[in-house]
Amino acid sequence: MIASLGLGPVSFHAVAQQTLDYRSRREHHILSILRHLDYVLLVSTVLVALIGVVAVYSATRDQLIAAGISPYYYLERQAIWMVIGLAVMAVVVRIDYHHYESWAWIFYGLLILALLAVFVIGKHQLGAERWFQFGPVQVQPSAFGALILIIVIAAYTNQETGVIPTRRLFKLVLLAAVPILLVVKQPDLGSGIVMGVVLLAMLMVAETRARDLLILILGGLSAVVLVLHFGLLHQYQLQRLTGFLHQNQGARTYNYNLIQSKSTIGSGGFAGTGLFKGPETNLAYIPEQYTDFIFTAVGEQLGFIGAGALIGLYGIITWRILRAAQGARDRFGRMLCIGALALVAFSVFENVGMTMAIMPIAGIPLPLVSYGGSAVVAMMAAIGLTLNVQIRRFR
Repeated sequence: MIASLGLGPVSFHAVAQQTLDYRSRREHHILSILRHLDYVLLVSTVLVALIGVVAVYSATRDQLIAAGISPYYYLERQAIWMVIGLAVMAVVVRIDYHHYESWAWIFYGLLILALLAVFVIGKHQLGAERWFQFGPVQVQPSAFGALILIIVIAAYTNQETGVIPTRRLFKLVLLAAVPILLVVKQPDLGSGIVMGVVLLAMLMVAETRARDLLILILGGLSAVVLVLHFGLLHQYQLQRLTGFLHQNQGARTYNYNLIQSKSTIGSGGFAGTGLFKGPETNLAYIPEQYTDFIFTAVGEQLGFIGAGALIGLYGIITWRILRAAQGARDRFGRMLCIGALALVAFSVFENVGMTMAIMPIAGIPLPLVSYGGSAVVAMMAAIGLTLNVQIRRFR
């Protein structure tokens, strides 16, 4: 049979040897990944995600029971998305991060198409058009906006060996402005703000002239003033953003969530009321608590100790991402890590800050803890990029 296929002893041996070599290289590559993997970052990420699953369950259990629905409805979905996110992270780590540079514009084009398609075939809910509905599954393209923007900015800035020329810098800003404006138009102001912060943070770390950076910052501030002056934001958006500046007003309207949030966290005290024993969480004092205000459930049930432990885990994650950026072997890898760092750090600071009334309510979820599959998967992928860069610094 071998002869009929035209394979003599020598050629058959060569094919067998090539197969063995391929398997050997593959096993060596996998062992190299496992040997250099940042297990501190990985374990911290998984622990935060597990806290998110429990927190979502605690914030939805009683309301689901009262509605005659399985109390595990949101728990099961959040757990499934966590597993999917870990699988996506594994895939992101497996592929050498340098390949993402050549795919950057493909990702950018897909993002623009998805954001435009949302306005045509997306699901309309609560005055917003943000999701694609696939049976019981909702996919939110804007949740991946910051992740793709990180790859695009890193790839664009890596084309320069020194200081980024002014013309190319402003071209990059215009490219980034397109998806940001589409996201804000949905409206998803929170994701748009995160994308803007990621852009600014990455440009500050890239070799950008101080003059150009100052012009961009002043231009951004001017744009904010114009938006507020001409009333381009919806009234409810403006009230949510400025409510923390006058917390004694709107107690029954736009500041209701803010006041209840402070009360819920404060009732937890030092040690908390106990898991699943938070009265304000169980009685649903905060509407949709399991999304943007999930930190209040942690603060009430686990108290200062539990909330501090969660923030401590976020601190470890940001420290390890910063460490990966410092050890990156090239500019592209360093920029990927800086983008992931800005995404995680700002999201945590803004979300926790808004629940304590020291930051505006911008609709930014708490990374890996707030309910939402698209956000969990995107954040896992961003951390996967960091692990990828960290692993390949040894090669």
